[in-house]
Amino acid sequence: MTSREELIQRSISFLREVKDMTPGADMERWLNETYGERSALYQDLCRLIKIGVEEGWAANQEVDGPNYRRSRILEPSAETFQFSLTAVYMNSAAPRRFKDEDDHDVLRGQYHGHPYGEINLVVPLNAGAELKGLQGWQGPGWTAPDPGSRHYPEVRGGAVIALFYLPAGRISYDFKAPAD
Repeated sequence: MTSREELIQRSISFLREVKDMTPGADMERWLNETYGERSALYQDLCRLIKIGVEEGWAANQEVDGPNYRRSRILEPSAETFQFSLTAVYMNSAAPRRFKDEDDHDVLRGQYHGHPYGEINLVVPLNAGAELKGLQGWQGPGWTAPDPGSRHYPEVRGGAVIALFYLPAGRISYDFKAPAD
């Protein structure tokens, strides 16, 4: 079995468990308590998505240069309970970074919305790297933006891979970003 197939199979067993949950703060807390960075599931998914980036089948399409890439790994299907799998690589060492309120370098991605929410595995590649979730900054662990939520993906402290599961594969870039 290839690493990509192994990631998909491991994801399917996870999705079987969470398929009827609604993304949001409660689910995010549950994910971090149940499947935090020391859990076998978290460790397996991290290992496999890192291999995917190294082998070039995950987060391999530049969105805005080599420090902001993504790729759809799998479209929604009955096998995945109608979730899609996508990987994003972001590195705050990118030239288009800015300083946040705490003077950290931050890379901001494309503004988008989650019609049905999102389940997002956060895999820091550098110690201290974090992804901004709707509940705040998240290092190793999970975020779960609510259905209807909109945001800029932001990374600070280095490089992060985000492996995200979208109900019905839905993500929308058709929203106007708020004025800064």
